[in-house]
Parts: sequence; structure tokens; C-alpha cells
Amino acid sequence: MTFLVPSMPVILIDFFGSIVMIVLSFMCVGKAQKLRARDEQNIVWTYLLWLSWGLAVFAVSRSGGHIIKQLLVMSGHSALWGTLRPYSGAINTSVFFVAGSVTLFFERVFRINRRILADKAELQESKQQLLYLNQNLENLVAARTQALALSEHRYRRIFEVSRDLILVTNRNGEILDCNPASQKALNSHGNDDAEHKPSIQRAFDNPQQWDSILQDLEERGFVLNEEAVLMRHDGATIRVLISAGLDQGEDEARDTIHFLIRDIEQKKLMEARMAQADKLASIGELSSGIAHEINNPLGIILGYTQLLLRNEDPENERHADLRIIEKHVKSCKVIVEDLLSFARGGETMKEPTDLHEVIDEVLQFLHHEPGRQDLAISKEYSLDLPLAHVDKKKIRQVIMNLVINASHAVEGRGKILLATDFNPEKGLASIWVKDNGPGIPKQNMARIFDPFFTTKPTGQGTGLGLSVSYGIIKSHGGDISVESAPGEGAAFHITLPVEPPESDIED
Repeated sequence: MTFLVPSMPVILIDFFGSIVMIVLSFMCVGKAQKLRARDEQNIVWTYLLWLSWGLAVFAVSRSGGHIIKQLLVMSGHSALWGTLRPYSGAINTSVFFVAGSVTLFFERVFRINRRILADKAELQESKQQLLYLNQNLENLVAARTQALALSEHRYRRIFEVSRDLILVTNRNGEILDCNPASQKALNSHGNDDAEHKPSIQRAFDNPQQWDSILQDLEERGFVLNEEAVLMRHDGATIRVLISAGLDQGEDEARDTIHFLIRDIEQKKLMEARMAQADKLASIGELSSGIAHEINNPLGIILGYTQLLLRNEDPENERHADLRIIEKHVKSCKVIVEDLLSFARGGETMKEPTDLHEVIDEVLQFLHHEPGRQDLAISKEYSLDLPLAHVDKKKIRQVIMNLVINASHAVEGRGKILLATDFNPEKGLASIWVKDNGPGIPKQNMARIFDPFFTTKPTGQGTGLGLSVSYGIIKSHGGDISVESAPGEGAAFHITLPVEPPESDIED
């Protein structure tokens, strides 16, 4: 038995449902395209687009088949549908196969994409860490660079401003590097050509000292506070303390010697002056005692001699003998008085004195002395030199001694300069007496103010002039010194306080 069911509603639902299915599938494709357009790198939206296209193709294939079927059935061509039906099924199957393949493919792609995204996230994190480390490294490098530059600048300044001589040489003494103080002191010891490179070796006054230093460096690797004498570029010698260390390279040709040289010339001169002052003080005390003991007997001898002369006939031979005794006793008394002047300075009558006037008086007196007319005497007076509180007669004696010695040094035909200056900060007046004579030999410099020391021939000087001058200047609270180089004359420098000492004011 066959049941007849009205088929029109079903046919309509199948026909129009197929059309709606096609429309809905393409709406899904449009929606998927919009989602993918927002993020083309999102594999989910790509998969969804591909799946929507697969479903749309499936909807077209299947719905198209149903629509064609209904149209053929309603048009009485059912047999033709029977012919087309296997093709429609094959198309549907193919579409399902493609959709399933796409799904399987995108499942693997999705896993790979997740892995890629995870790797990407790790790479991003690593990148951030690298950026952080790089920034810290840059900050650390910048800080270290700044600290290194500061340290280099600090040590460079020590190297440049040091008044000690700092040098780096090779084993031959050729200077590889040196500070400005070294260049100033040693720049003439060979930087003229390739054959004569700057050398510390040639600066040694005694070449054996260089050999001794090299030997110590070989044996101990260093030299500490070795006293030596170097020759400056201007020919003058300086006493120095040398410390050095040997820096061994890969071979002897690359060995370097690092020198630190300290100029102790001024210290040595100060020590010599202090020693000389002590020596002169001791000599002064001795001379004072001897002069005091001799002065009284000389006075008695002179007195009795003069008494005897009163009763002697000038024509008598004894009268001539007594005159000779009187003459030599007076000479002895002059020497004794000079010794007392050197030792104690004697009585001083200090008063405000124009030092220029004193110098002019001395020069005027000497101008009339025979044998000094050919002297070229010049003056360089300071215009702001104030009056000095000194004993005018004794200062005149000092200047007289210095000018006479200068005229003897130039043998009456040279140049003599008298100059003055004033240091308001120290309250000191200065007087220079300079000549262009042969200078004072170095071995005599330490004895120049010693009593009875003279280089003049016997009978032309007692050797007390500079000693007495020294005592007079010291009794005024001043100082007297001499500078001289062989062949460049001598320069005596006197300093005197222009203000009276407090002891004089209280008196």
C-alpha cells in the first residue's frame, strides 16, 4: 500500500531552502573576508575564510543540484536528473573532501602558527631583554669611558704640571716621552736631528753616573733617590735626586726606563747658605773673642809707642823705628775693628735714609779715584723705593766694598750696574751690584764671605771687606747673597727692611 503525501510544500522548502543556503553561505564568506581584512596575519581568520569558501562551494553544488532536480522534475525531465545525479554527488563529495583537507591542513597550520606565535612572544621578550641589557651596557660603557677620561685627565695633569722631571727613555737614554718640565730643562740635549735624538744620558755632568744607574737598574730593577748632577740646556748644572724603574718589554729593544728627577739645587743652596751662616756665626764669635783680647794689648802698645815718640828726636833712628811700630799697630787695630764689625756690627745709628743718595755718594767718590775712570757704571733705580731705616755710614761702607770689588773684577775697564727695587709685600728694599767680569769660581762661592778669604795678591786686601759687609747687613736684619756663573760676572744682592724693627721703635 502506497501513501500519497502532498509533496508541494516539501518541494518548495527544498527549492527555496537551497537558495537561502547559497545566500547564507556567501554572507559567511563576506563576514570572513572582513575579519581577515582586519588581521591578515591571523591564521584563524584565514582558516575561517577558506572554510566559508568551501561551504559556499558546497552550498552552490548541493543547493544547485536540488534546484536543478526540482526544476527537471517539475518540467517532466526526471530521467535527465537521473543522469545528472551522479555528477552532483561527485561534486558534493569532492567539495567535502576539499573542506576536510582544508580543515586537516589548517589544524596543522594552526599548531605551527601557535608555535610561531609562542616563539614570536619569546623573541619579543628576548628582544626586550637584549634592549635592556644593551641600554645598561651602553650606560656602563659611557660611565666607564667618562671615569677613564677623568682618570687620564687627572694623571695627564700630574704629568704636565709636575715641576719634577718625568721621562720615559729606552736603554740608550733616548727620551721617548717627557713632561714640559723636562723639555724646559733638557731640550737642548739633542732633538735636532735623527742622529742626535733627545737623550738623558748626555745631560749627565759625569758620564760615569749614567753607567752606574744602568748597572743598578740591571741588578735591582730600580734606582731610588740617587744624587747626581745634570747639565741644563743653558749650560748650568743642577743637583738632582733620580728615581728610576726598568720596565722590561718583550726584548731589550723594547725595554723602557721611567725616570722621576727632582731638582734639589735650591735646597742644596739653602743648606749651603744655612751652613755658611752657622760657620760665619761661629767665626764671628771666635773673631770677637780674639779681637777683644788683642785690642787691649794693641791699645797699650800704641799708647806707649806714642809716649816714647814724644821724647825722641825726629832725626833719631829710634824715632823712625817707633813710627814703624805705630804704623803696624794701627793697621792691626783696623783689622781688629773690622773683625769686631763683622762679629757684632758695632754701634749703629739708624735713621731714614735715601739709598739712592747713598749709592750716588759712593759713585761720586769712586769717580775721582785713579784707575776707575774707564769703568762703565750704569744705574737702574726703582722710582717707588721708599726711605730705609738704616745706618747710612755703614750701608755706604757696604756699597763701597761691593763696587770696589766689582771694579777689581773687571780690572777697571768693564761694566758695573747698580740697581734697586722694592717689594711692598715683604717691605724689603733690594740693591744689586753686578759686573761683567770673569765671575767667581764655583769652589770659592761657599767661602766668599769668610773672614780673611781673598783671591787678591798679597798686600792688596785683607779679605775682610765682604765679611764686614755681611756683618753689617745682618745687623740691619737684611741679607746679602751672590750669584755667579763662569764668564758671566757676579751679582751681589742686598735686601734691607725699609721699616724699623719693633725693637728700634720701642727704644
